[in-house]
Amino acid sequence: MPDTHPSKTNVKVEAWTFDVGDAGKTVDAFAEEVMHRVETAWAGGMDIVLLPEYLWAALEPLLPPDADMEYIAKVVWVDLMPKLRQRLCIKGRHAVVGTAPYLDPATKHLYNRALIFSDGRVLHQDKLFLTPWEHEFRAGRELFVFEMSGLRVAIIICLDIEVPELSSRLRGLNIDLLLVPSATETLYGSERVTRCASARAIELGCAVVVCPLVGKCDSSMVNVNLGRIAMYLPALKAFEAYDRSEDTRLVHQGWHALRAEVPEAVIHEAHRRRKETNPSQLNVNLTPEEVQIDESARTPPTKKIARRERM
Repeated sequence: MPDTHPSKTNVKVEAWTFDVGDAGKTVDAFAEEVMHRVETAWAGGMDIVLLPEYLWAALEPLLPPDADMEYIAKVVWVDLMPKLRQRLCIKGRHAVVGTAPYLDPATKHLYNRALIFSDGRVLHQDKLFLTPWEHEFRAGRELFVFEMSGLRVAIIICLDIEVPELSSRLRGLNIDLLLVPSATETLYGSERVTRCASARAIELGCAVVVCPLVGKCDSSMVNVNLGRIAMYLPALKAFEAYDRSEDTRLVHQGWHALRAEVPEAVIHEAHRRRKETNPSQLNVNLTPEEVQIDESARTPPTKKIARRERM
């Protein structure tokens, strides 16, 4: 991506795939690999680091045979969190360190929760919409907007990026960046995430970065994983000097990174510009009475269609 603006107006983001089949032989080695990736990116000048959904669920093969999601939650949030906090709570640096099962101590409900270290704080975002096989989890109820390196940022976890109603709730908030940790096991799942992420960039006038889990391991949640790392920018004149769509090939395994620069000043300029078609600036609050659907579309056709005989 061309750097046509002073570096201080470009927020540097690095998204890493995480190979769940090659992440260490012990829990401590696994955690060390995660922290090493984040710290190396920061040392290379990155402002924000993004790692994939369900990264920490890949601890399952390293735990006792009877370990379940609650056990993994304890390992991450109780056993490992002090070390993670010590190493990754850094002023001026930000990282979404994947997601992990989280057990609410009051309700005993499990959530798919993103671990967020931002400017010396520990934050979180729960997944809001769940796939059919996430039956052990409860859906989150809140979507947070954070400030990271001068950008207004939301963390949208995998399936959540596929829900346009969620995008409409963010309309008008001048979101600058969506970070999308994902875990998909098929080409079609990966396509849904990336194609919807591109649409969200258009709808919200923001940058969107997608980061998938990859690799194979003996886990009940993440045994097979593939995807594309991607970044999308709005299709607006303000971004004409930039590659508005970047992605990697379909990745099945290994460690792969996409480095991108989110042009802070350009995004803010696009938010202010009013003389260009920009869906993010439309005031859309339609009631059922304002959208008329022809009744013929509601009623299935009664006329039978004759089957064409083979010639």
